[in-house]
Amino acid sequence: MRLAVDPYMLRKTPLLELPALVAELGYQHIELSPREDFIPFFVHPRADRATIAAFRKELAGAGVEIASVLPLYKWSGPDEDERQAAVRYWRRAIQIAVDLGCEVMNSEFNGRPEQAAASEAQFWRSMEELLPVFEQEGVRLVLEPHPDDFMEDGRGAVDLIRGIDNELVSFLYCAPHTFHQGGDLADVIRYAGPLLTQLHIADSFDHTGSSGLRYIVNPPGSTARVHQHLDVGQGEVDWDLFFATLAEVGFDGIATVCVFAWEERARESLRSNREKVLEYLGRHAVSSA
Repeated sequence: MRLAVDPYMLRKTPLLELPALVAELGYQHIELSPREDFIPFFVHPRADRATIAAFRKELAGAGVEIASVLPLYKWSGPDEDERQAAVRYWRRAIQIAVDLGCEVMNSEFNGRPEQAAASEAQFWRSMEELLPVFEQEGVRLVLEPHPDDFMEDGRGAVDLIRGIDNELVSFLYCAPHTFHQGGDLADVIRYAGPLLTQLHIADSFDHTGSSGLRYIVNPPGSTARVHQHLDVGQGEVDWDLFFATLAEVGFDGIATVCVFAWEERARESLRSNREKVLEYLGRHAVSSA
């Protein structure tokens, strides 16, 4: 298993200084999430060849690798112009991943839950255009259900990925989304089986607790989704069950610490979460690199 870090809390660190900082925090792998100066949210990538080459040099010098590249685009949105733009952005992001020497990209389903059928149709249209590009470049795609996407349920996401029926496409289990994707993390992990190739590790509270009154959102009936990306141990994810189930299914993919809640103490947070994850891995005999 490769333990990576999502450096989103470090996004104000200059790009070329990021690899050395990540190494200082104890990580050897990065899940490269959106940055305004490289691959921003929802718009065309900004990175040019010179920037990519300079970044690769700094990565090599720090002994850090890009485990995966995470772009977020509206490739399943009901608006066709936005979908076509997202496919163009995806094509460039795939090329950047290849230029970085990275063979894995992960993303979300996107789309709208209130227009799930229309969004899924758009998703399939985008996949028809992009799968040949992933195949040509030899890049794997790992997908996760996300709160407020057209696909939010864990088992439903696994079924959809099975329907893609392509060895390059697999499933990401995001622990802080546990309570939005069915609540039974062990069941979803077991159900995914060998399709599970990537994890997001952060904690969250169960928004369904206390008869749905754990969080009170006004006005009543709001469809807002609430979750957190807290330090491990600060929420209600059952971490012993999580890591025990990973050992049970023989998980051997990418596990990314993706805590976003503590920018004011980002370095301390990312260091301590790495230590906590390694402690759980040792307790449950899951090997890591």
